[in-house]
Amino acid sequence: MNERIRELAEQAGITTNLDTEYFEKDVNKWVDYYSEKFAELIIRECADLVDNHDDSYPYVSFGDMIKQHFGVES
Repeated sequence: MNERIRELAEQAGITTNLDTEYFEKDVNKWVDYYSEKFAELIIRECADLVDNHDDSYPYVSFGDMIKQHFGVES
């Protein structure tokens, strides 16, 4: 996993202690909340990359720029 993805997962709270009372009461709510938060952070990161790109980037497309940023092979 790319370090930036790991950081976003941590910001979303995915590393939250699984022994919490909230987790034990309703696993589905916990998973839904943190999955949604994680997805939102990834979308924001992609939007920021596109909005703040430098024309000197050697990328063929914004898609390539985003994949490289997250360490995803084309």
